[in-house]
Amino acid sequence: MSKHVAFLRGINVGKAKRVAMADLRRELEAAGFVGVKTLLQSGNVVFESARLTKGSAKERIETVLEKRLGVAAQVTVLTLAEVESALADGPFARGVKDPSKALVTFYSSPADAKLLASLAKQDFGRETLAIGKSCAWLECPDGILGGKLWKALDKALGDHGTARNLATLTKLVALARA
Repeated sequence: MSKHVAFLRGINVGKAKRVAMADLRRELEAAGFVGVKTLLQSGNVVFESARLTKGSAKERIETVLEKRLGVAAQVTVLTLAEVESALADGPFARGVKDPSKALVTFYSSPADAKLLASLAKQDFGRETLAIGKSCAWLECPDGILGGKLWKALDKALGDHGTARNLATLTKLVALARA
């Protein structure tokens, strides 16, 4: 069985797309996912699968969300190894002051990195950006939502990815390893 992490974009943000995590776990298990665990209320799921590819898992989770829970949402599925690699191989491997102000944005496809090329040339002051093949790393020491970098990256990528802060990703890896 290989371990995977699924990121459900826009779940339980504000009053839109409300999904109880207990319902999500139950429905994913009914759909054949094994060892389903959720973290926080914002659509972070770890599961195991022996037969599903990332693409088929993505499609199946999106179908469960829409048909069984009445919510349409973009899903990004990664292997646990891919999440661990993003943490170990990126600039955050050397540490950050505040993990809640450091983001990893996973692209929908590797080609999405091109959407960020113009941002690499811009000066964002104390905020930093590193662009990788499958994800981008942002550090926003003065806060994510108040800074310019997150807004610029979100505009450039649109719906071509999903982001999680370093604190959440570290907890997801620990949950998957438990």
